[in-house]
Amino acid sequence: MSVPCLENAVVRLLRERPFYGHFLLNLRREERDLRGKPAGVTIGNGVPTLAVEPAAFRRLSAGEQRAVLEHLVKHLLHLHMLRRKGRNLHDWDVACDLAINPSTAGLPDDALYPDQFGQPAGLAAEEYYDLLVPPFDIGNLEGSGHGAAEQEERGGAGAGGEDAAFSTLDDHALWNEADSTPLYLAEEMVRSVTRASLNASDGETPAEVRDVVEELLRPSPLPWRQILRQFIATAGRIGRKSTWMREHRRFGHDTPGARKRRRLNLLVGIDVSDSTDVVELREAFARELLQIARGREAAITVLYANSKIRRIEAFSGAVFQPGRYDGGGFTDLRPVFEHAKSMHPPPAAVIYLTDGVGPAPERMELPTLWVLTAKGEKPVPWGIELRLEV
Repeated sequence: MSVPCLENAVVRLLRERPFYGHFLLNLRREERDLRGKPAGVTIGNGVPTLAVEPAAFRRLSAGEQRAVLEHLVKHLLHLHMLRRKGRNLHDWDVACDLAINPSTAGLPDDALYPDQFGQPAGLAAEEYYDLLVPPFDIGNLEGSGHGAAEQEERGGAGAGGEDAAFSTLDDHALWNEADSTPLYLAEEMVRSVTRASLNASDGETPAEVRDVVEELLRPSPLPWRQILRQFIATAGRIGRKSTWMREHRRFGHDTPGARKRRRLNLLVGIDVSDSTDVVELREAFARELLQIARGREAAITVLYANSKIRRIEAFSGAVFQPGRYDGGGFTDLRPVFEHAKSMHPPPAAVIYLTDGVGPAPERMELPTLWVLTAKGEKPVPWGIELRLEV
C-alpha cells in the first residue's frame, strides 16, 4: 500500500525517532475505512498490521501524525489487542489509551489522559481497567438496553453515562481481528519485529518503551512445540465453515450453510547444510510436525535444499516422515520461497528448518515460521522466529 501522507510521516520518524520508524516499516500496511479514525493496528491472521484511512490521517498536523504512529507502536508492544479477553471492550479500549498516552508527546486534542478520570499517570492498562469498572459489574442497565450485542461489546460499565462520551484516538474495532491469534504466537511475532527494529536503529530504544522492550526480548519460556502448533493452527483451520453463500439443506436461507474447507497445505523447507545435519534435531522436528499434521488432513510438501532444491517429497499428514539427505555446501534460502510461489494452490504456510545463514527474499506474503538451530540467525525481519532446542 502506498499512502503518501503515511510514507512522509514514517520518513520523518526514521530521522527523528528511528526505532518507531523501523518498527512501522516491518508492519503490513493497508488502506481501510476506519469510521473517521486516522489509523489503527491489529494482528490479523497472525500478521502485525497497520491500517490507515488517508483522508482522516491527512487532517492531522505533522506532529500529530508522528504522535499517533508512536501511539500505535506502543499498542503493539504492549499486545493490548490480545490482553482484553473477558473484559468489557469499551472500558478496555479507554484503559489502554490511558496507559500509553502520557508518555506520547504531541497527541491530538481529543487524546485521553488519566487526570480526566481522576487517576494518576504511569499505571498499566489492567490497573486503569480495574479502577474504571465497578466491582462485579455485569453490564449497563440503561441507555440502549441490557443484553444487546453492541451494548455488550462497546458499551461498558456506565456506558449509558459518562464513560461512553470518551473515544480512543485510533480504531480499536480492528482488534477483533486479533482474536484468532494465540497470545504467545502474537508475542513471538511482535518480538520479531522489535528485534529487527532495534537492529536497524543501532540498538537505540526510546526511554518511554525501554522497559516493555526489554521484557519482550527476554527469552521466551514457551516450549517450541507449542509455538509450532499455534503457528499451524493460525495458518489454516480445516473442517466445516459457515457461509451465507450456500443454502442450508434443512433451514433454507434462515441459517448459514456449510462448506468444507480445503485440505491444509504446508510447505516444509529443510536446510541440508552441515549446520542442520543433526539427527536428533531433525527427528524431533519431524515427530512434532507429524503429530500436528495427523489430525488435520494436512498435505505436506518437503523441500530438501542448500544452494538449490535437491529433492522434493510429498506426504499426507498420516504418513509424513522426512528422510535424510546429505547435502552440505552453502545455503541459499530463496529457492524454497520461489517454489512456494509456484504452487497451486499456494501453501497455507512455509516452515523452514535452517540455521538462517544465507540470502533470503526481501519480502514474503505467505506466513513463514523460521525454525532455527540453537546458534542460528533469523535471516530477514519478516516471519516468526522459533529456536529449536533438543
